[in-house]
Amino acid sequence: MANIKPFKAVFYNSKKVKSIAKVVSPPYDVISPDEQDELHNLSPYNFTHIDFGKDAPNDDKTNNKYTRAKKIYAGWLKKGVLLQDEKPCLYFYRQDYKIMGEKHSRMGFISLMELEDEEESRVYPHENTHSKAIDDRLKLYEILKSSLSSIFVCYSDKHRNIEKIFNKNVLTTQPIIDVEDNEKVHHKLWRLSDPDLIKEINDSLSGQHLFIADGHHRYKVAMEYRAKRLSRMRRPSGQEAFNYVMTYFTNMDSRDLQIFPMHRIVKGLPDDLDFLEEFFRIDKVKKKEELPILLARAGRNEHAFGLYTREGINLLRLKNRSLIDKFVKEGSREYKSLDAAILKSFVFDRVGIKSDDIRYTKSMDEVIGTVDESQADAGFIMNPVKISQLRAIALNGERMPPKTTYFYPKVLSGLTVYKIG
Repeated sequence: MANIKPFKAVFYNSKKVKSIAKVVSPPYDVISPDEQDELHNLSPYNFTHIDFGKDAPNDDKTNNKYTRAKKIYAGWLKKGVLLQDEKPCLYFYRQDYKIMGEKHSRMGFISLMELEDEEESRVYPHENTHSKAIDDRLKLYEILKSSLSSIFVCYSDKHRNIEKIFNKNVLTTQPIIDVEDNEKVHHKLWRLSDPDLIKEINDSLSGQHLFIADGHHRYKVAMEYRAKRLSRMRRPSGQEAFNYVMTYFTNMDSRDLQIFPMHRIVKGLPDDLDFLEEFFRIDKVKKKEELPILLARAGRNEHAFGLYTREGINLLRLKNRSLIDKFVKEGSREYKSLDAAILKSFVFDRVGIKSDDIRYTKSMDEVIGTVDESQADAGFIMNPVKISQLRAIALNGERMPPKTTYFYPKVLSGLTVYKIG
């Protein structure tokens, strides 16, 4: 199994940085170009200056966003803007937030996770990675000799044993970070250095399958970097720093593990959609506010999604499950039952919609606004994927279609850094 291990995290020095809210950031891969500019301008110490730097017109091999990140990172460490912890710790991390006025509290922890060869590993991804993103992150990983952001992994703990350790031994202590982000999510981070409690947590994960929720590219980069380093060593001990990756763990059995749907904004959809009637029951929806309620209700027993065009709103429900085996050609039974796979096979493939014609968003309002402004022909409103579906597909060794899941809230970047060098 992949063991966990405490580490001496690098984090912001509150004596040098007066507002932690101005320096932490969302993960780089959910930041838009406009948000990147805003974060860069928010503080000279914002984490994006090293984690998500900008290209410049005169960049070359010796002066580019990676070399600039190295210089900035070294400068922050030298000035004491960033400090390294005095002893190895596991870092409990709680996020308090609201959805539709309902309070939620997701508890997890950040530690190192041992990396293993793929054939031995019990860590299961559910998304494909892209070589361009891998190359970018690997360059940064190698030049900084540091893991900047945690990968996001789910474990199973039906009896909430790890949460009980947190409540009994950690919750009443002073957090080292206490910050609210611009989405009103409250983030708190605590240290745990007790080796007996850390062993107890490690034993709770022993023998489990672990599932990557977010950070597939970061995981792949850590694996590639490890392979490179091992190839240059005759007798590795297995305890080298590169054999571990910084990881956020949370309980997949918790009701507070939220997966948002990822909606599709589409260009190139034909005006004549009569072919949909062959496969779907189509119901008119009068008000956009009604659609999420009707969609969620239909999704309990059927495969359904909403269709928004400038002509109105419709709820599409697949007429018969037997159509899935007939028309969805790839994947296992679990894969074929994904709404995203059904939408692709019955609609997008049928009318020639390519990946470049699709934009993804977790916001239904963005779908509606984009279509209303004639920047797209249609929007497909989706139900969220269930964690049980993710688990089954990952265990099958399959990958979900692009942008199928959006775990919320995101783990902030800049809370902890793992120095490998």
